[in-house]
Amino acid sequence: MTPEDQRLLHSLLTEQRVLSLAVLVDSEPYVGLLPFAMLPGFGAALVHASRLAKHTAGLTDGAPFSLLVHAPDTPEADLQQIPRVTLLGKVRVLGKDTVDYAAARSAYLAKFPQSEQTFTLGDFNLYQLVIVTGRFVAAFGRIFNLTADTLRRTQP
Repeated sequence: MTPEDQRLLHSLLTEQRVLSLAVLVDSEPYVGLLPFAMLPGFGAALVHASRLAKHTAGLTDGAPFSLLVHAPDTPEADLQQIPRVTLLGKVRVLGKDTVDYAAARSAYLAKFPQSEQTFTLGDFNLYQLVIVTGRFVAAFGRIFNLTADTLRRTQP
């Protein structure tokens, strides 16, 4: 992966605001669209979700997930050239009284300060989407398999 590709991957994970999240709900695949923030080191994505949302039923400790983040589509874009990253891993539910929760909450609010009020609502919780592997498509023919170490190296 070139330094330019690393910068592109970094920008996808830090500048894009929403991800598509696929989980299993009642043994069936279900996709939701959620705001997200990355933890430092890119070891996990953070989502803050209400238990009232259907996709949250798939956000249990150890449950598998797949997420997709992509650059915006524009009318003039070559659809095969749209940069995108798919990440897979396991869900970790963060208890509200833990140190990890406090750090994750700070990271999430740094990206979405307007969502602070949802942290006072009883049906919302923070989830770490712990990344195990992934695939990054920088452009047609520029495709990279990802590991936690690869993601860590995209940090500036």
